[in-house]
Amino acid sequence: MFVRELSCCMHNFAIMTTLIRYPLFFLLLLTIIMSCNNNDQKKTEEITPPSKEKEMQDAISKFPDSLLLREQLVQYYRDNGFYDKALATTDEALKKDSLNARLWDIKATLHFENEDTLGAIAAFEKAVSIFPAPEYLMSLGALYAQTKNAKALAVSNLLAKTENGKTAKESVFIRGLYFSYTADKAKAISFFDQCLAMDYSFMPAYLEKAIALYDLGKYEESVKVLDKAVTLQNNFDEGYFWRGRCLEKLNKPAEAIEEYRKALMYSPDFTEAKDALARLGVK
Repeated sequence: MFVRELSCCMHNFAIMTTLIRYPLFFLLLLTIIMSCNNNDQKKTEEITPPSKEKEMQDAISKFPDSLLLREQLVQYYRDNGFYDKALATTDEALKKDSLNARLWDIKATLHFENEDTLGAIAAFEKAVSIFPAPEYLMSLGALYAQTKNAKALAVSNLLAKTENGKTAKESVFIRGLYFSYTADKAKAISFFDQCLAMDYSFMPAYLEKAIALYDLGKYEESVKVLDKAVTLQNNFDEGYFWRGRCLEKLNKPAEAIEEYRKALMYSPDFTEAKDALARLGVK
């Protein structure tokens, strides 16, 4: 869960481009081999089906120019937490096509999920240098903001000009993120308010405004912001989680527990919510 990080605040506008989940290209086959002994007696042997990994690798060997097959293998590794293999497979694809911005985007995503922020930034920078698509710029800008890099403001300026202003609120949002991470919470809140004036349903702005208010110790104000957010989107897991944190600060543990439970209802793997319940003595 990327709490306070890239995906938790940007997923609603595809900040972190997700690898496409392709269906399996081949079905597993069960092969029965018949053999004869010297007495012409026959027996059958069942061969263990090849693993999905081996099957995908064999398909790539057969069709080495298929980007789809390589992405499928990367996704398999990613789903199973084998980030070293996923990155190695992506690097092999980049050797064949080093100017493929999508591959650099995939590599950046893998680095980020593997907690290598600097690697993610370098890969997104490469993707943007090849093709400055808005989604790549948004990812890079958010990471610059998270690392307190003033380049976030330059990316924000680019987004303000991209596609006839279609990414204007994302431009403003990244400015808000930058000032939030650099501890200018009041300025950050003003930018998040601008985002909401552009789009009242923009969940990342609600979340980040609420967190900024929380950091300022304005817990009741933060709860009010989150109340509106979860009213607009009742499955907003992060909204419930942060509402729980605020209620804890307001010495309302029973209400906080209910909020953490709501967060888990919508995101059963929400680790921070589980930890919060454990801290409050709830199993």
